[in-house]
Amino acid sequence: MGVIVSGAPHFRRNRTTKGIMLDVLIALVPATVAGFVYFGWRAVFTVALSLVASVGTEVIWLLCRKKSLKEIVSQFDFTSCVTGLLLALTMPAFEYKYFYIPILSAVFAVGVAKMFFGGTGKNIVNPAIAGRVFAFISFQSAMVSGWMVPQFASLSGINAVSSATPLTAMLGDGLGAVGVSNLDLFLGTGVMGCIGETCKLALLVGFVYLIVRKVIKWQWPVIYVAVTGLLSCALGKSMGYFLPSILSGGLLLGAIFMATDYVTTPNTKLGNLIYFAALGVLTGIFRAVSGGEVVSYCILLMNVTVPLIDRFIIPRPFGYEKKEKVKKEAR
Repeated sequence: MGVIVSGAPHFRRNRTTKGIMLDVLIALVPATVAGFVYFGWRAVFTVALSLVASVGTEVIWLLCRKKSLKEIVSQFDFTSCVTGLLLALTMPAFEYKYFYIPILSAVFAVGVAKMFFGGTGKNIVNPAIAGRVFAFISFQSAMVSGWMVPQFASLSGINAVSSATPLTAMLGDGLGAVGVSNLDLFLGTGVMGCIGETCKLALLVGFVYLIVRKVIKWQWPVIYVAVTGLLSCALGKSMGYFLPSILSGGLLLGAIFMATDYVTTPNTKLGNLIYFAALGVLTGIFRAVSGGEVVSYCILLMNVTVPLIDRFIIPRPFGYEKKEKVKKEAR
């Protein structure tokens, strides 16, 4: 009887990259729909441009690599769709004159952050995060001035802050300047922000779906969010900062859909514990120092440290036995 020798992995599941990406897209549907409802056609316009540019960049890249259309279609795994949608959800609902921002950002995210490094599974940073940082650095004025107040008024009866997002107001002037209640922050009513980060209820619906489908583990985003909130309370010297800090900005969107990316997270449980706790610490400190949103920068920074974490925290090989210490005989 012959012995079959094969390379890792030796344990296989029926889950495929295409199936996982489809689950992520489904999980993003509630936040996307909420963005469309809250911000109208400008949100639809931004999302459509980002999606088309992302998929188009991947197809053009593969055509330049002399792949046939048949090969491209058969091997299409929807990762560029996830990148394009996530990137759009981290942007404001742009006016039509800013059409070039989601297009160029998507080209950078897929072309540079993903395909340049070899494609799916070989990127060293999350492509959507890279595209968002590229957009903010390259088009800072448009990114900052593009905030829209949702079409639904604040439930608390207080007008939304017109000069800054609730997170910026909280960090800059204290809790009293947020201008909306925690319920408003949770539902996204009367709250300015990016297309996909505004309605936290929609994000949590997607989070539950990913947990049920066993795409991600619930503890890692929870650790990230909890550490950020607790550190914000410690730095602000008040427990009143906890809910506003976790419900403001893009923390939940980043924690659930970006920080949990398989490729850019450690391979071990201990490594992930360090990774997500460090993310929370960095986010809390950088928010306090900068007075603005820093989730994208913190995730990007921690993505770069993953190879270092994996180098020093090595999983125990299957079947490993601890060598017994041999006592030296006294001479």
